[in-house]
Parts: sequence; structure tokens; C-alpha cells
Amino acid sequence: MTGTLSPAEPRAARQLVRHPARAAFRAELRRGIVPWTAPAVALTIAVPMISKTAQWQGGWGDTQELLHSTATLLGGPLVAAAGCWQGGREHRRGTGGLWLSVPRGRAARLVMAALPVAVWAVVGQLVAVAAVFAATWPYTGAGGPSAGMIVVDAWFLVCAAFTGFVVGRVWRWRLAAPVLAAATYLALGVPTYSSSGLRFLNPAEQYYLDGRVPVGWFAPVMVLWLGGPALALVTGYAVRRRFLALVPLVAAAAVAPLIVNSGEDLFREDPVARRLICTDAVPQVCVSGLDGPLLFQASDALTGLHARLDGVPGAPLRYVQVPEGGRPPAGATPLPHHMRGWTVVRDRLADPASYAYATADGLSARDCPMSVLVAEDSATQRMWETDDAVAHWLVPSAGPELLPETGGAYLERLTAMGDAERRAWLGRYLATRTVCDPKAVPAL
Repeated sequence: MTGTLSPAEPRAARQLVRHPARAAFRAELRRGIVPWTAPAVALTIAVPMISKTAQWQGGWGDTQELLHSTATLLGGPLVAAAGCWQGGREHRRGTGGLWLSVPRGRAARLVMAALPVAVWAVVGQLVAVAAVFAATWPYTGAGGPSAGMIVVDAWFLVCAAFTGFVVGRVWRWRLAAPVLAAATYLALGVPTYSSSGLRFLNPAEQYYLDGRVPVGWFAPVMVLWLGGPALALVTGYAVRRRFLALVPLVAAAAVAPLIVNSGEDLFREDPVARRLICTDAVPQVCVSGLDGPLLFQASDALTGLHARLDGVPGAPLRYVQVPEGGRPPAGATPLPHHMRGWTVVRDRLADPASYAYATADGLSARDCPMSVLVAEDSATQRMWETDDAVAHWLVPSAGPELLPETGGAYLERLTAMGDAERRAWLGRYLATRTVCDPKAVPAL
């Protein structure tokens, strides 16, 4: 009987009769360039990550920042080009007319041919993500990666695959794929240099994730925003009732103002970053819960600073790491903010002297208005040069060289003082460290 096979027929042929869609999908997964999409995406993400391991390995925020950039800005154009090449295969083979004779509709054929590209692209991304996370895990403290960021990046690659496929079907040119890749790269990269709130609509926007995590609604809203235009394009091309393409466009337009108006508030402080881990000794050193493995290294790096302030009236008794833009608790001195990629490499303080100098520089973190910051009068210049001299005396092995005209003379006077005189002067100086008044800073 037509449409039936004997038990002796090959298993693949029997599956084709029983589950034609499933069999066709499996065949598409193995055909042409489609399976090569996974290793191409994985390598596109992995190579830049490997070349910059010192910048991210050791912190979840730094890791996901660079992963997001490579997956979208580099992986996105690649996947769009792969989808475009897949979409243009009927034109290259001259089989477009043959497909018109099959009973399956255009939408079903489109999904069957484009979905394998999207599947392999996501597989490649997840392989790269898993490898990068495995390299990060041994060097991190508390906290963990954001699943929402991974989902949004994977969904973007799916949208890029379907968008590229439709472009390949419509644009009958052999060079359409590389041209689309270049155009996609520019379309994603140029908005990242903008300061407008509209930049947050860009799927390749460079998020700052150090000590921050996405808000709960970030992933579903971004999925809706990214999927709306892609679904509208597919609907407009493959569905007879093309007016239905307006539905996903309206949905995307509805969430766009929420994204734009939220801006930086799309991310909140990681609760783990607010938890402090402190030493028992005095002066006490406290770091963020995200930097727990660095606590004793940070404390050791500040040993020389503590020794030089020993016996100074009003010397800090507590040093606290605070989030960027935040303020330390009353009476505490701020430690340098999360400095991975500069002072910290993986889970080691690569340059303890620079860390100590940045801490000493924070002792004179004056909250001055812009009028004082740009003032050029002698009293204001003396205040800034005195601050520099104190920081260099506290940590003499780091910081830029001080010339006589940029505070070097003040440093020489401070060094030449006797111990008792210097302690007394430093006590008076530390009493003014939170005051933005040039006249209050004691003369050297």
C-alpha cells in the first residue's frame, strides 16, 4: 500500500513516513554548513576571551561583561551571515520552483530550514559559556553568574539566525551573507558609543556588571523586545495574513519605553556585594563578599601603610571596600573598588604597592564642587599637592613621580620632619581630609 513500508525497510525510511517533520529537521541539522555554526560561534567567543583572561578570570561580573560583548557583537553578525547563507541556498541551487510544488506551507519550510542554524548557534554559545565559567569558577568568591544574561544572549542569536535567513531568501546575491555580517556589526557597534538612553535598546550594549546583576524582569522584557522585530519579519515574509506582523511589533514597541527609561536601573547591586568580610585585627580591613578570597592579600598589602600611620592621631581604624559611586560607613576609609584586570589578576593581588597607593590616595578623597576642582589659585593648588605628597609618603614605592613643581617639595619637607613632629602634623592633616577647604589644610 502507498505510504507504508515493510519491516525490512531501513529504519530511517520508516521514521520518515511516521514522523516526516522530525526526520526532516534531523536531516537539516546535519546538512551543509549548518552543523559548522556551532564550532564557529564557540571559537568566535572563546578566542577573544582567551586573549583577555587577565581582564575577566576571577570575577563573575567581569566574565559576563566580556561574554555578552563577544556573543552579541561578534557572534551576532556571524550567526546572521550563517542564516543568510542558509536562506539563499534555493536560489543558488535553482530549486526555488520545486519547493512550490510541496504541500508544506512557506512558514513551515522556513522554520524547518532556519531553526537548525539557530539551534547550532545556541549550542556553540553554551559550549563557550560553559568553558569560560569553568575557567572562572576556581578564582571567585561568593555569588555566581546571571542566568538571565545567558538567556538573553542566546535568544539574540536565535533572532539573528531567523533574520538572516529571511534576508537570504529575499536578497538573491551570493555576497549577501558577508555584507549582512558587516552591516550587522556596524549596526550593533556604533550605538555603543552613544550616551543616549536609546542605547539600552541595542542588544550589544556594553553593560557594567561588576558587582551588579540584572533586575528580575530584565530577561523576559529583553526577550520580547528582541523577538518582536524578528518575528514580525518572519511573519511578514512567510504568512499570508501579513498584517499579523504588527502584533509582535506592537508588543516590542510597548516594552521599549520601559527599557529606555530604566537605563542603568536595568541592573541592581548584587546582594553578595553588600555583605562585608573583615579581618579581626585593628586596623580592620573589610572587602566585599565578592572579593572574599582577596581579604588577607589586601590586608598584607596595607601593612606598610598601617605602620606609617601608627601613633598618628585620628588614623583610620577601619578600611572598607564600597561599591563604585558609593560611600564608606561613617569613620571608615574607602578601599579601592573592585580592581580586577589592573591590580587583581585572577585571585591574586598582582601589584600590592599600587593597591596600597590607591588606598592612601583615598585618605584624602575630598568631596569638592567643580569650582574647586578646576580652580587654579595658589591655595587650592597647595591643597592638591599636599594630598599627593601625603599619599607618596605613606606608600613611597608606587604612584607617579612628584616633581618640585607638583608636590615634590612638600614630600621632601614631610620626609625631613622628625617622627613626633610628623605624627602631629599628620594628625592635623587627617582631621581635614573630608573637608574641601584649602585654608584648613595645615601648611608643610
